[in-house]
Amino acid sequence: MRGGVSFPPMPRKNILGLLKGGDRRSIGRADEVAAVVSKNLEMFPELIQGLWLEDPLVRMRAADATEKITRSRPDLLRRFKRELLGLMAEAKQQELRWHLAAMVPRLKLNSKERELVRSLLTSYLEDRSSIVKTSALQALADLSAEHSSIRAGVIEILHQSARNGTPAMKARSRKLLLDLDDA
Repeated sequence: MRGGVSFPPMPRKNILGLLKGGDRRSIGRADEVAAVVSKNLEMFPELIQGLWLEDPLVRMRAADATEKITRSRPDLLRRFKRELLGLMAEAKQQELRWHLAAMVPRLKLNSKERELVRSLLTSYLEDRSSIVKTSALQALADLSAEHSSIRAGVIEILHQSARNGTPAMKARSRKLLLDLDDA
């Protein structure tokens, strides 16, 4: 029982069906799906397919569960790299964008892919959503920590955001600048 609501047991198949219903203010059963898929990695491809579904609730919850799983298992994203980079370029849904911003820096990127990701994340800074903007700043910093070739440009973006961004962007930029100085 969660939040006064009793959910039926989690089936082994059709995990995307468990992410349906409710509204955008709820992650639904995304945490439960993430836990099940983490223990049954053969289900991961089905989960990641949810990022392309028409239903925006399933898409955002699939992205949430995928992002949570890949915090400790970034290697699971490897075989989906090309598709994720394409999705990152075309995604308009804010919840999908902020989860992609968190996941994509976990990929091993060549210099061309890294430049594409840097460019896409920079474009995310123009999003209406403060969460997308702040997630993009974090992702740029994560990317620059692994790739010194883009660090100077990212530091300049962080300085600009610390001066002119939303309150959340200012706070995150200041923290990230301190983290990069310590690195």
